[in-house]
Amino acid sequence: MDLKALYNQIIVENSRATHNRHKVEHATSVLEGVNPSCGDDITIELYVDKGIIKDAGFTGSGCAISQASASMMVDLVTGKTVEDARELLGTFYGMIKGEITDDKQLEVLDDIVALQGISHMPGRVKCAVLAWHTLEEALDKNK
Repeated sequence: MDLKALYNQIIVENSRATHNRHKVEHATSVLEGVNPSCGDDITIELYVDKGIIKDAGFTGSGCAISQASASMMVDLVTGKTVEDARELLGTFYGMIKGEITDDKQLEVLDDIVALQGISHMPGRVKCAVLAWHTLEEALDKNK
């Protein structure tokens, strides 16, 4: 299987995954993100305690890219400190903007590197970053 096919498979599987689609009990931050250009709608819920993201989940609807990105992001940040999540945000944004292409730097993103090719599709970048922008705002509100 070539790398592009593998990445497509990762995106499809994560867009259909249900394990991160849930409301978070005792959420300390709930924030909705909407992409008006395509209709993607994602609500990110976090439970942060003592600077650690103890639980995270999302609900909403949208294209495969927005849903896969949200699910993989939730997997990645759950259990991390808020500071670590912010660093991951920076790395993800750098990857999507095409500013970070070094495989070693991108290792921290795990399966999310499957979205790296989105940087060449400007119309789909908004889909990929919706959950991440929403997470960033949710973390800001959680201060």
